[in-house]
Amino acid sequence: MSDLKKHISDTLKTAMRAKEKQRVTVIRTILSECKKIEVDERIELDDARVLAVLDKMNKQRKDSTQQFLDGGREDLAKVEQEEMQIISEFLPAQLTDEEVAEIVKAAIAETGASSMQQMGAVMAIVKPQAQGRADMAQISKQVKAQLG
Repeated sequence: MSDLKKHISDTLKTAMRAKEKQRVTVIRTILSECKKIEVDERIELDDARVLAVLDKMNKQRKDSTQQFLDGGREDLAKVEQEEMQIISEFLPAQLTDEEVAEIVKAAIAETGASSMQQMGAVMAIVKPQAQGRADMAQISKQVKAQLG
């Protein structure tokens, strides 16, 4: 079992003992998503893959929050934001814009990319370094700005 997944399981036990209902629900959802992938693909998830799951779940909550706010449902948006906070506890510290720019610059130098046709190669290098630590849409914009 990956260290991150074990940490999430331990946190679930603590939350259950403290009777934190919403926290327990969100953490169970995280573990359920991980288990689903493990069963479907017959693999044991490593930390990088667990981070990808957490990142995806966080992005879904972010999108839902925006949709609820657009629809005038602040109550539901608040629930999604609270879930994002719980999920974020398991994600590493977020990269600053300057750190993202440096990672992108290094990846462009490493690949020798000079045009948008090589964006995929740059993203392939950047993604593992930034997974769960930065919004991939922001990274994509940064790559486009530096290549464009």
